[in-house]
Amino acid sequence: MINFNGIIVSHDSNLLIQNRAFLFGDAVFETVKIIDSRILFLEDHYFRLMSSMRVVRMEIPMDFTMEYLGEQILDLAKARNLANSSRVRITVYRNEGGYYLPQNNTVSFLINAEPLESTLYSINQKEYKVDLYTDFYVAKQLLSSIKTTNKILNITASIFANENELDNCLLLNDSKNVVEALQGNIFMLKGNTLFTPPVSEGCLNGVMRKQILALARKMENLEVVEQIISPFDLQKADELFITNVIKGIQPITKYRKKEFITDLAKILVKNLNEFIRSN
Repeated sequence: MINFNGIIVSHDSNLLIQNRAFLFGDAVFETVKIIDSRILFLEDHYFRLMSSMRVVRMEIPMDFTMEYLGEQILDLAKARNLANSSRVRITVYRNEGGYYLPQNNTVSFLINAEPLESTLYSINQKEYKVDLYTDFYVAKQLLSSIKTTNKILNITASIFANENELDNCLLLNDSKNVVEALQGNIFMLKGNTLFTPPVSEGCLNGVMRKQILALARKMENLEVVEQIISPFDLQKADELFITNVIKGIQPITKYRKKEFITDLAKILVKNLNEFIRSN
């Protein structure tokens, strides 16, 4: 089942025949996490989705409020008995008609949900190896900071990671600076300073990135800086971790021959769960 324009229906493959998301990647999306019938960070997801739609010149329906979006997401999760813990994606695409130039800018949306085993966030204790992906680069532009369905770079890099027995890859922008990982933002701890690339470098304006920045800035004896990270900086880091809404924080344990601690990641996961419980 999917939620198609507010109505829960059986999956219909005919949706793809003239779907501009399928034909041209003319769509934006958000992936949210549900815990105990609550959509985590709904406001942040909603406003990022609205911003993304404006960037790509989509017409925002008058009834497409945050309350409406939340209701549609939860209705589907409850219908599939996934309200306790699930991963939900909403995709908004421009309606059919036209080729590169659309016939209009009106939109439709669909929502799908998948079960998650865990509810609150936890640290993966297994070895997690990464390396740089250098075949293609992230453009240092506004489009790179939003979630569109054009993810061919992430797909090819994921294949590269799998072929080379890596758990993830770090992406570079066209200035050859580290931007993000395949499925999330990158953070680097060096001494008492926590670094993450600014959004202006082309990284995703991540919802979990925002939460981690806020939590880290409340910690004593820790400076938090949004600053360019070069590949050379990675070798001098004490700790590296990746953030996204579904996993929370994923520590990197090995980059090439360098191994890293996971102390700060563990503290931040604990603080993140406490924040969720209290809100």
